[in-house]
Amino acid sequence: MGLWNISPILRISNRSLNFTQRWSSTIKRIDKLLIANRGEIACRVMRTARKLGVKTVAVYSDADENSMHVSMADEAYHIGPASSQQSYLRGDKIIDVVKKTNCQAIHPGYGFLSENAEFSEACQKNDIIFVGPPASAIRDMGIKSTSKEIMSRAGVPIIEGYHGEDQSDAKLKAEASKIGYPIMIKAVRGGGGKGMRIAHTPEEFNEALESARRESLKSFGDSDVLLERFVAEPRHVEVQVFADKYGNAVHLFERDCSVQRRHQKIIEEAPAPGVSNELRSELGAAAVRAAKAVGYVGAGTVEFILDRHSHSFHFMEMNTRLQVEHPITEMVTGTDLVEWQIKIASGERLPVTQEDIKLNGHAFESRIYAEDPENGFLPGAGTLHYLVTPKSSEDVRVETGVREGDEVSVHYDPMIAKLVVWGNDRAEALMKMRSKLAEYNIAGLETNVNFLLNLCKHQEFTLGNVHTNFIRDYHDSLFREEFPTENQLIQAAAAVILKDDLNLIKNSIERKDCFNPFIIESGFRINYSHQRDIKLKFKNKDIKMKLKFFDSNEYHVSLDDGKTWFVVKAELIQEENRSLLKCNVNGNLSNVNTYQNNEVLVLYDENGKCQFDLDQPKFLTEETDSSRTSSNSAIAPMPGVVDRILVKKGDIVKEGDPLVVIIAMKMEFIVKASRDVKISDVLYKIGDNVPKDAVLIKYEETKE
Repeated sequence: MGLWNISPILRISNRSLNFTQRWSSTIKRIDKLLIANRGEIACRVMRTARKLGVKTVAVYSDADENSMHVSMADEAYHIGPASSQQSYLRGDKIIDVVKKTNCQAIHPGYGFLSENAEFSEACQKNDIIFVGPPASAIRDMGIKSTSKEIMSRAGVPIIEGYHGEDQSDAKLKAEASKIGYPIMIKAVRGGGGKGMRIAHTPEEFNEALESARRESLKSFGDSDVLLERFVAEPRHVEVQVFADKYGNAVHLFERDCSVQRRHQKIIEEAPAPGVSNELRSELGAAAVRAAKAVGYVGAGTVEFILDRHSHSFHFMEMNTRLQVEHPITEMVTGTDLVEWQIKIASGERLPVTQEDIKLNGHAFESRIYAEDPENGFLPGAGTLHYLVTPKSSEDVRVETGVREGDEVSVHYDPMIAKLVVWGNDRAEALMKMRSKLAEYNIAGLETNVNFLLNLCKHQEFTLGNVHTNFIRDYHDSLFREEFPTENQLIQAAAAVILKDDLNLIKNSIERKDCFNPFIIESGFRINYSHQRDIKLKFKNKDIKMKLKFFDSNEYHVSLDDGKTWFVVKAELIQEENRSLLKCNVNGNLSNVNTYQNNEVLVLYDENGKCQFDLDQPKFLTEETDSSRTSSNSAIAPMPGVVDRILVKKGDIVKEGDPLVVIIAMKMEFIVKASRDVKISDVLYKIGDNVPKDAVLIKYEETKE
């Protein structure tokens, strides 16, 4: 298909639709670009810049000194501590780097300063090209109450709600009652699910309002909110638009982003399933009207709420930046939207008209996060001890900003990568996504890869019956209680023994112990008895197996304490950074990728990751047991930073009372009392970093 390596301009039309026009006084060439972002989007922009011959400059915080985007750039400059408030959100520091390096332009990526009107204006004042829309469009669309009014005037349908300036608690609660519950509370600025809460009843309203305000203030510097009628089972459909400085605007069809957790997208596809060509045209036309109504320039996304039954749609918001999910649009239209961004920002015209843009095939994007789906999708942090990804090709893209050994920091978004696939139709694309997710092998922290695999195999998802409550409605079938199969248990036993063998051989060679009988190909093993017990844990469940040795690669394995034995031939093959286990169990052959360190053994097969805890020496387990928390404490559900402490020693609290607020990876989490208790100790202070499962507050029973 040639979607990634072939010039997108040549693939759109047979006409001469390129940007090689004469340079005029309205065009300012960009030959050096600063990327005011980090992670995968910074790397994504750099790839296109390199293709265009544009030099790149990276900026980085303390936490990102050794990151992938820093190593990819032609130059990189330190701009502050790990906190984004002191680094990636410091527009003044970024502009200073632009001046120092003689860049002509800044690409903001998404998040951080990408939708900051004041930063866009500061760029203009300093004669720096901002690769994005004008500040006026950012401001109009960034303030959701203003955007609703503009859209209404432009003939774009909007949803019922309150968008007024009176932000008093009493006014907001009164308007919520008029609109009716459940009610959506949303930050007037920003997006990405930040500052968004649902109040299902009047009793929930005040707490939801305060939580939305706090998160909005931290994320966008503004605590104002709006209210909207909450549509219970909508689809989230968005349209990619693009406009130039000469009044030309086009759409590049729609994407469906309905399947979400915590009001944030997890998997996207283009085009949206079940959308007719007539509805597709209506959505596209409405999006173009929206873009023209605000004098838009560059890449933008108009988001709609689509009724899953009637297919009526209403404007939700406009994201005045490149979207996380832009690659699926590129895959089905054969374009490079970052290339368009850079060239249109320099003053060139759109290379196409609407008629030139054709829809070709189907694409999916899976967002791979460091998070624990089985624990409410709470984000995690840690080191990527092991990382093997699918190979990139014409129809497979791995958009990432991390490598094996890198740290997923508590200070930023927990997204590890985006896996993007293309197929001739939806069924083919979905089949590829399943296959490539199984090839995405990670160890060192929890991820959502297995969940994404379950999602992609779900019957209703396969049928395209998607909506924003999909995960809630199909929770039980998406989160089935799992236990390793018989074959996986036998593979695990073989992997443990073979790894031990390799370690002994390695140690013998390192000691130059040429006479060690272990390395003689006779099957004799030093320090082994004829039979060995294998002890593992799977999600805290103990597993015991017996294994008998025969020749150099043949074993008998029992899962039932010696009643039944399986004949096993196994071999562990090193391929680059992979350990491939070739296993023959009673004549049935299988090949699985494995990872093993001193604590865990992981198998990776078509169903994803199967992780076992290895048996530990007694002194280690005793130390671990002594550090475990009891029910007389409040613990951190995820790694993060203590944002607020709401109690002090001696306080009496009731079950459900908030105790501590933790901020991690752009998410606020309130730790609440598990029962009526007295606070006996507060172990952390505001600003402290805390690991997952850290004891935050100690309880004692009240005299009552």
